[in-house]
Amino acid sequence: MKTNRRKFLKSSFLTAASLSIPVKSWARVKGANERINVATIGFRSRGGGHISAIRKLEASANVAYTALCDVDKTVLDRGVASFARADKKVAAYSDIRQLLEHKDLDAVTIATPNHWHALAAIWSMQAGKDVYVEKPVSHNVWEGRQIVKAARKYDKICQTGTQSRSATGIKQAVEWVQAGNLGKIKIARGLCYKPRLSIGNVKGSQAVPAHIDYDVWVGPAPLRPPTRNGSYGPIHYDWHWIWDYGNGDLGNQGIHQMDVARWFLGEQYLAPTVFSVGCRVGYEDNGETPNTQIVYQGYKNAPLIFEVRGLPKNKASHQESGTWRKNMDKYPDPQRGASIGVVVDCEEGQVVVSNYRGATAYDKSGKQIKKWEAVVDHFENFLNACRSRKVADLNADIWEGHISSALCHTGNISYRLGQGAPPDKIKESIKSLHGAEESFDRMAEHLAANEVDITKDKVVLGDVLQMDPKVEKFVGAADADKLLTRNYRKPFVVPEKV
Repeated sequence: MKTNRRKFLKSSFLTAASLSIPVKSWARVKGANERINVATIGFRSRGGGHISAIRKLEASANVAYTALCDVDKTVLDRGVASFARADKKVAAYSDIRQLLEHKDLDAVTIATPNHWHALAAIWSMQAGKDVYVEKPVSHNVWEGRQIVKAARKYDKICQTGTQSRSATGIKQAVEWVQAGNLGKIKIARGLCYKPRLSIGNVKGSQAVPAHIDYDVWVGPAPLRPPTRNGSYGPIHYDWHWIWDYGNGDLGNQGIHQMDVARWFLGEQYLAPTVFSVGCRVGYEDNGETPNTQIVYQGYKNAPLIFEVRGLPKNKASHQESGTWRKNMDKYPDPQRGASIGVVVDCEEGQVVVSNYRGATAYDKSGKQIKKWEAVVDHFENFLNACRSRKVADLNADIWEGHISSALCHTGNISYRLGQGAPPDKIKESIKSLHGAEESFDRMAEHLAANEVDITKDKVVLGDVLQMDPKVEKFVGAADADKLLTRNYRKPFVVPEKV
């Protein structure tokens, strides 16, 4: 079996052929007293949090690291050294294909850039591993559905990195609202008011550091040299704002709040109507994604409206040392605002969810009537499900991650198909969409406070797109359908048949 498996992985991964034999033949079902062996793929940033959280569970959950994987040799060496200081030895890999041949590996956690999430998750499940994959689970809509298919076909546990799903207080708030305690939901708003600095404005191609395997880092995306070089260098982190690799703050921070807002609405499919307006203003840099954006997801019962603000409270805040992150607008007011969170407007009041910290309910007069505290155990939940082998035990199964990620992607598709328009045209276009005009007025006020003149620096008016939620295709919009997937670079191809 070892020989067959090794040959199979090598031929499959290196030629990008689809995997076809059942992985159950080598995947082991862990008993209550058996150790779960884990590896993390990509840990310069968020993946480091994976490692810290899982190491804290070593004794209570009987879990241990056996390997680490990162394309950056400095990051990889630093990670191996941190285990060595605790007298623990882990194997080191710079290529996921080699990692997945590592013996005695039961599960992987994935915290690579977004464009690698789907392929890494699918390859890992085809190799017999359970998977914890960071948000957004995909770089586009189609590949998110492919992850779901792989998880079901290979009977693997696949947890999404939207940890609010494991926050007990938020879950209780969702159940309380859905029980009708504040009447019907009128609007669910997700908020990502998180200022982002310019990433700089370099000209031309930038050199790739020798300690990074750039071919593997690029993976499924087109192989071209980096054209950015901000405070994180030419490779790391600022990929979030480049379409080939990231999805803007909508798919970075915003996916968490998009997921919670949809959770309150109880929707299990994509919205039949999607619309976006936005812009990248306040500075000129190498970033491509909007730093200011509204996405309108037109569900039948109540809309989900998402707001992204990447500039600070006002122009003066740009110059105030140490206050960039503090000077943010609050919604709905400074006393009970959620600059990163969710606001659920109901007939008889409102619920405000502040990031991962819990939720508070208010009546129509603004009086606080109920409060829930958040206790999060997302990695423990994943490990427990790895033992039980029950998808139902997961707080954030891959299906939930796929739908919430895809809502971000469809919003970005509307934006990318749009054109700059004056404010009066935008307001005329959105006046029939419940709650959208209010959001746009608030956006315009915020931009004015940052001395952005939207009569000159045009806001992009995205296409209003109709979608068939069950098949996840747009209706009569061929240009939009093209953006549901991408052209993959061999051999880093998300397979048509998982």
